[in-house]
Amino acid sequence: MAAYEFTVSVRTQYLPEQSEPARTNYVFTYSITIKNTGTIAAQLIARHWVITDAVNQIQEVRGLGVVGHQPLLQPGEQFEYTSGTQLATPQGSMLGEYFCVAEDGHQFEAKIPEFVLSLPRTLH
Repeated sequence: MAAYEFTVSVRTQYLPEQSEPARTNYVFTYSITIKNTGTIAAQLIARHWVITDAVNQIQEVRGLGVVGHQPLLQPGEQFEYTSGTQLATPQGSMLGEYFCVAEDGHQFEAKIPEFVLSLPRTLH
């Protein structure tokens, strides 16, 4: 088991009631679970997202914490949150990383695996 490791899992949802396809505006939420799968307590300090739509328009987002929090996770603990994004196309993807600092001062990145944002029943 690695000393410095956060595992990230994602669930997505399309929000038709907030979207306006006629105006090329598609709204999605993503629910993230971050689990400290390492052996040392660590804190999530910042995030970096790369959001790509279906025509390869890229938006990058950087900031401190997630939804106003910088959670400190003991080994085995997890933190869950939900956030959202808008795309100009009905499909896209996101990936990124969290920047973390362990209680011993070691800095590390937790990769956020790429995930797809898509209207229901539009991908094969």
